[in-house]
Amino acid sequence: MALRCFDLSAKHSSFTRAAQEVGLTQGAVSHQILELESQLGVPLFLRKKSGLQLTAAGRSYWIEVSAALRQLERATQNLALNKGEGGALNLCVASTFATYWLMPKLAGFVAVHPEVTLNLSTHTGSTHISPVEFATSVHDAAIEFCGGSEPGLCAEFVHALELRPYCSPALLGAVRGKKRKTRPANTAFLSSLLSTKPLIQHSTVPLAWPAWLKAADLTAAVPEQHLSAGPRYDLLSMTLNGAINGLGLALLPEYVAAAAAKAGQIVRISDRSWVSDKGYYLRFPEWKSGLVALDRFRHWIQAIR
Repeated sequence: MALRCFDLSAKHSSFTRAAQEVGLTQGAVSHQILELESQLGVPLFLRKKSGLQLTAAGRSYWIEVSAALRQLERATQNLALNKGEGGALNLCVASTFATYWLMPKLAGFVAVHPEVTLNLSTHTGSTHISPVEFATSVHDAAIEFCGGSEPGLCAEFVHALELRPYCSPALLGAVRGKKRKTRPANTAFLSSLLSTKPLIQHSTVPLAWPAWLKAADLTAAVPEQHLSAGPRYDLLSMTLNGAINGLGLALLPEYVAAAAAKAGQIVRISDRSWVSDKGYYLRFPEWKSGLVALDRFRHWIQAIR
C-alpha cells in the first residue's frame, strides 16, 4: 500500500488526490509516505504550500517504482484474462526492420498463436535511435540492431545486416547515357559512379561505405572527402527512398531493397556484399525469460529466421 500511495502522490503532487484514488484519508496516505521515507532513510517529497515536489532521490525512485507497478498491474490483468495461456507482448522493433521484415511475416505468428496479442512500437532517444531501457520501459522485449547480449539482458540472434549498393535507374542511366541499359556496372564504370555520385550514409552504420569498398576492393576508387560528403539518414527506409528518388547510391539489405528492385525503382550495381559485425537481436531482461507470450514469440521467430 505504501508504494501505491507513493506512486499516486508523485503522479498528482498531492496526498489528498492520492487518498481519493486509494480510498484512504489524506492523513493515512501521509503516514504511509512517512513510514516509507523512514524505511528508505531519505526524503521522497518536499512538502510546500503549493503542493508536493519530488526530491531528486524521490524522482529517481518513482521512475523505477512506477514501471514496476505498471508491470504488476499488467501481469495481473493478463493472468485474469488469459489464465496463463498467452496474453499481451509489448515488443519494441527497429522501424525499418519491423516494416520490411517482420510485418510481412506476422500473419503466420497470429495464425499459430491467436492467444497472444503482439503490440509493436519503436523507440528513439532524445537525439538518436537508442537501446530500450527496460527498467523504465513498458516493453517486454525488443528487436534491436546491436552487438548481442549485455549484463542482465538475454539476446537471441534474428537476422544479419548484409548490405549491397543500389541506385535509381535514372541516376545510373544519366551517367551511362540514355541509350545504354541500366544493368549492374563493371568495375571501371562502378569506380566512376562511386567517385562522382553522392554516397548516402546511414547514421546507425556510419562505417558501412568504407567497409563495403574494402570488401569490394574499391577503396582506392573513392576520394576520402567524397566518401564523407553524402547525406546522412537515420533509417534504412529513408535510405531506400533516397536511392529511389535519385539522391545518391545507397547500401541496403535485400529485405529492404527487394520490392523496389523488382518494381524497377532501384538497380543493384554490384553483387558484392558486406556483413556488419552487429545484427538484429531479440533482447529481453533475464527476469522476463519465463513470460508465456514472449516464449511463444521467441520460438516462432527462431523457426522462421
